Amino acid sequence: MKKSRKISLSIIAVAMLAGLGGLVWLGSRRHKPVAENVMDTSQGPAFEVRLVVPRGGLPLGGILPDWFVRKHNLTPRELGFDHTSSGAKIGVVRQHWLELFADGWDFFIEIDGEGRVAPGTHLEFPVGLGGRQVRLNCRPADRATGYLRTTAQAGSERLDGRFLVELAICKNAESGEAIEWPPAPLTVSGSFADLPPGRR
Repeated sequence: MKKSRKISLSIIAVAMLAGLGGLVWLGSRRHKPVAENVMDTSQGPAFEVRLVVPRGGLPLGGILPDWFVRKHNLTPRELGFDHTSSGAKIGVVRQHWLELFADGWDFFIEIDGEGRVAPGTHLEFPVGLGGRQVRLNCRPADRATGYLRTTAQAGSERLDGRFLVELAICKNAESGEAIEWPPAPLTVSGSFADLPPGRR
C-alpha cells in the first residue's frame, strides 16, 4: 500500500512538472504505422514488429516521461521487437500466415479465405501495467481490423511484406484471466523482408 501511494504521489509530481508542454506534444503527435521500408537483408532475413498503446491506455494519457514509466513499471507508449532482439526467431511463413518470436514475445497473424484477420491472430508480450510487470495475450475483436500483405521476391520463393492488426481483447497469459484493458484497441504493425516460406 505504501509503495502504491508513493508511486501515485510521484506520478502527480511528475505530471505537474510536465505541464502544458506534455499536453501540447500529445496534441501534435499522430500514430504512424511502420512504413514499408527497404530493410537491410545483407545479414539474412529481417523483420520488425511494433505495438502502439492508445492514449487512453497510458497513465495520465501518456504525458509522463519515458524514464519515469520504465522506473515504475507503467505502460509505455510503444513496445516491439525485431530480428536483432534476443531470442528472435521466424516461425511459419506463408502468403496468409506469419509467426514471429523473440524472448517474451509471440506474434501470429493469419488471414482467412475472405481476406479478413482470422480469430487465431494474437500477440503475447510483457508489459508494465499498474506498477507491475505482467505478460498479456491479446487478440482481435470479432470484427477485426487489419491485413497481411506478402510479395514473393523475383526469381525466389522468399517473402517480403507488411502487416497491421488491431487487438482489442487481452487476458493475463499466465492466469488466463480476462482484464479490463486496453480501453481501445492496441495497434500492431510491422514489415519483413527475405523470409523463407514454410515451417521452421
